[in-house]
Amino acid sequence: MISNPNLNPEYIDVVVLCGGLGTRLKKVVSDRPKVMAEVNNKPFLEILIDYIAVFGFRRFVMCVGYMKEKIREHFERRKDVEILFSAEEELLGTAGAIKNAEKFIRSNPFLVVNGDSFCRINVKGFLDFHITKKAYASIALVLPEKDADYGVVAIGDDQRILSFNEKREPDTGGFINAGMYFFNRDILKLIPENITYSLEYNLFPHIIDKGIYGYVTGEKLIDIGTPERYRKAEEILNKKI
Repeated sequence: MISNPNLNPEYIDVVVLCGGLGTRLKKVVSDRPKVMAEVNNKPFLEILIDYIAVFGFRRFVMCVGYMKEKIREHFERRKDVEILFSAEEELLGTAGAIKNAEKFIRSNPFLVVNGDSFCRINVKGFLDFHITKKAYASIALVLPEKDADYGVVAIGDDQRILSFNEKREPDTGGFINAGMYFFNRDILKLIPENITYSLEYNLFPHIIDKGIYGYVTGEKLIDIGTPERYRKAEEILNKKI
């Protein structure tokens, strides 16, 4: 139970990473940024925002870059949630984009989500987990599917993350990073300004001893990074929306 009212979802900032080029998806979605690819006649990014808002989150900071005007034009009309735009003039990577948005991030902790992936986790439960564990950072984790080409995360019995392995060997177990994170605001001090910097490759390996925990869910990870995954996302989300 969260006793501090400032730790209720309505006061927690949600940083959405949606500035990538989406190179692999351009064969089928070329007239808009990847996150605006439509599923059931609705932009994928809007499905993600709507889902997170169900849990009471109301303030979203969109880290935009490639074709940012398309995202701004669509979302600046929304009145039910507050949406701010942190624009990149050049690609800064996942961590670099967060650092670029620092001036908009008010809450401690804050939530970060990939704009091109979706997982039906209990986001409020994830927040409670982060606070209960007194974690420096928390990462939502899912079980890998057969032949998945994602890296894997190993955790201990207390759900503390032990290692990150970017190449998964068959039948080695481990979990998949679902692209949803809670970070303490202090983490922003560790990200350099104005350079390309990755969460997965640059930041996480350097903070593993600070207390990163894995919030494990049985839900599936849906992403639209390739034409094949986009088609699969359409099939899954069309059944559930």
